[in-house]
Amino acid sequence: MKEQDKIPSSKVKRASRFVRTGLKVGGNYVKHYAKKAVNPDLDREDLDRQNADDIYGTLSQLKGGALKIAQMLSMDQGILPAAFADKFSEAQYRAPALSGPLVVKTFRQYLGQSPQTLFDSFEMKASHAASIGQVHRATKDGKTLAVKVQYPGVGDSLISDLKLVKPFAKTLLNLTYKDLDVYFNEVKDRLLEETDYELELTRSQLLAEKCSLLAHVQFPHYYPEYSSKRVITMDWLEGKHLDDFLATNPSQELRNQMGQALLDFYNFQLHKLQLMHADAHPGNFLFREDGTLGVIDFGCVKEVPMDFYTAYRLFFDEVALTDEALFLKGAIDTGTVYADEPEEDRQFFLKLLHDSVSIMLKPFYQGKFDFGDKDYFEAFFAHGEQIAKMPELRKSNALRGSQHGIYINRALIGLFMILHKLEAHIETRRFIDS
Repeated sequence: MKEQDKIPSSKVKRASRFVRTGLKVGGNYVKHYAKKAVNPDLDREDLDRQNADDIYGTLSQLKGGALKIAQMLSMDQGILPAAFADKFSEAQYRAPALSGPLVVKTFRQYLGQSPQTLFDSFEMKASHAASIGQVHRATKDGKTLAVKVQYPGVGDSLISDLKLVKPFAKTLLNLTYKDLDVYFNEVKDRLLEETDYELELTRSQLLAEKCSLLAHVQFPHYYPEYSSKRVITMDWLEGKHLDDFLATNPSQELRNQMGQALLDFYNFQLHKLQLMHADAHPGNFLFREDGTLGVIDFGCVKEVPMDFYTAYRLFFDEVALTDEALFLKGAIDTGTVYADEPEEDRQFFLKLLHDSVSIMLKPFYQGKFDFGDKDYFEAFFAHGEQIAKMPELRKSNALRGSQHGIYINRALIGLFMILHKLEAHIETRRFIDS
């Protein structure tokens, strides 16, 4: 993949890229319907693929918040057409890398010297590139290091990027701007934090220390002296990304061990720390030959307010499904229903929440669960598609659910997708009951 020599940084240049892409997408629709007039049986597959290529091509060149949204959307299984989900998933760890001169410029601006001077050796070709930054391999005093370098201008253009990408998200997700505002405000807060590598360094060290008691989970050591607001340096962890790991045909025992480590990691953070790694996409984990799971990115971390956690925690016990008063309390306290709304509306959203919780948290009710269960995931996806088509949700004048649940639920869904690929058979209530 060709390296990128520059990133459009001004609002005008970035906005013009979106406009040109919008025109391209419009042209694709015109061509599609012209073909469909001749062949009424023509499906949308080619149209979706072309639009996905054009939109992703623009986002990957702009990087930053726009590309991060694409990455996030790719994880929401069942929401995007398959062509978009497949293409946008490249943002997880296959985005175009920056050229050497831009990397050197960032080092000189934020660390006062070039990477070749700071380290004993520094590979100018990035090992992998994602939405916010890219990673280079370096050495210092006999240690092999991973150096994450943020793309120039990402932090400064973040808010304007989110405004620009909103129309695309509205069209793809078929949501109102009212609904998008809640989503985007929470995303904005997390992304602003994610561009602050000094904050990431602090949180990485804290969570690595707090989670050090977990079995089969490995964290890198971090180096503040070689880090700054736009550069973060840590130990290089060997390992494979999920698809490469699965291609080695690992044993069921090893897949179970990896899956257990991953779920324990999330359960411990949510239920013991109320501070959690909230970006559960495969690019943030390494599956290692010694049977340990490497966690390599704490850029996106969600602090869970205790009052919200207390309400959310109720649903992890199956008794909440049969205790009407308890379930109603959880529904009100999480902002899903309102005590003073019409009874008809309240009953509708109570049932919707009950159905959603019953499906989503089923693995936790069973204590042990086979995440290779295809029937479970078919029901899981079917429920998501059913929700997306409900006219009652479009007509509702009240926002449903707390913003604090957005990243928790997304992390849980991303976690389930990884566990499903692993087909892991694991215990699900560790660190919840104790």
